[in-house]
Amino acid sequence: MFDSLSSKLNTILSHLRGKGKLSEADVNAALREIRLALLEADVNYKVVKELMASVHKRAIASEVLESLTPGQQVVKVMRDELTALMGEERVGLLLTNKPAVIMLVGLQGCGKTTTAAKLALTLKKEGKKSVLVAADVYRPAAVEQLRKLGEELGLPVFEQGSSPVQIVTGVRDWAEENLCDVVIIDTAGQLQIDQSMMNELVQLKRVTSPDEILLVADAMTGQEAVNIARSFHEKLSLSGVVLTKLDGDARGGAALSIRAATGCPIKFVGVGEKLPELEAFHPKRMSERILGMGDMLSLIEQAESAIDQKKAEEIADRIRKDRFTLQDFHDQLQEMRKMGPISQILEKLPGGGRLKGSANVDEQELDRALAILRSMTLEERLNPSIIGGSRKKRIARGSGVRVRDVNWILSRFKEAKRAIKFMGTGRGKSKFPPEFLQMR
Repeated sequence: MFDSLSSKLNTILSHLRGKGKLSEADVNAALREIRLALLEADVNYKVVKELMASVHKRAIASEVLESLTPGQQVVKVMRDELTALMGEERVGLLLTNKPAVIMLVGLQGCGKTTTAAKLALTLKKEGKKSVLVAADVYRPAAVEQLRKLGEELGLPVFEQGSSPVQIVTGVRDWAEENLCDVVIIDTAGQLQIDQSMMNELVQLKRVTSPDEILLVADAMTGQEAVNIARSFHEKLSLSGVVLTKLDGDARGGAALSIRAATGCPIKFVGVGEKLPELEAFHPKRMSERILGMGDMLSLIEQAESAIDQKKAEEIADRIRKDRFTLQDFHDQLQEMRKMGPISQILEKLPGGGRLKGSANVDEQELDRALAILRSMTLEERLNPSIIGGSRKKRIARGSGVRVRDVNWILSRFKEAKRAIKFMGTGRGKSKFPPEFLQMR
């Protein structure tokens, strides 16, 4: 997400940070380059114009140019203005009624059905039970897709009725009778906005009186996402936006433009196809991520939700007692995989965007390691010393790799165990074996 824009902005701003003193000409030259980078990222040109005017006014002020670190001050100004552009503070879901109603709208193919399930999972983690409403009766297999997602989440799917209006008419009463806290309506979409679709959505709004009307917009559409948001907002008075496919080749323009152009806050962003891959949108965190400052708060929240605390404590206890096994190694890798692709973890670390570009990050390496470990018996994982030549061949065949890959995993495990043991002594770096310190 934002890889190209982030890379360009970091290059431009690093030149400013490297100078001990800045002139107005230095700032103007940098802002011209930033303007071009934003336009290339498909940010709305009117939004770019207003943003650059605000940044320029603050960046050439005497307290910036005459400060001890003028380059860093300009970066701070840029961060503050990007944050203001995207809405300052996070705007969460406002679910006042019980059961509350969330109505998802958008064009066909934007990811409404999957987003409905992702929202249900997010609310489930907060202790709220949702019912998914299959109000898209036009798209082939839409109801079946929602039904399967409901089964995966262990949540009910409501589909009683032949037309969208009939389906949603009794759903609030049904939800109340079945002790559901939230009703999530998956509406139909078309390839382009037309009057009949809008009329139907207006009817659905009138019947359900939703707490939230969220536009699900495909970030890949760039500035067109802003135009789509305007059209829906004029007819339905949107309460917010969910941007999908920000894990793809999206240039970021939609995320930076929608709030300023429509007044609608971005509430969530989809960063992958799996159900847990929906993130709350925080303007300040996003602006810091764009400027290469990382997003440690989101990473910590992601780790807390993905990692089993009890299991982590058990492994920590085993490490302290020097009983770390291949089974523990397997469990740790599995917990890490729950946090998502390594590239997404890296981009949330300060400077991680540059590291992601320069480091040889092989997403398949972790899956290969897990496959090897899963091909071992429990006895082998608990007692790796029994793994000889014939066992290695069997493990390699079972995981579809070569024997040398099995040897590589075993050697990495030994290194990890030795590192843990020496770190546990608390005697510092001087007690590490020389060959360990020289490893790359």
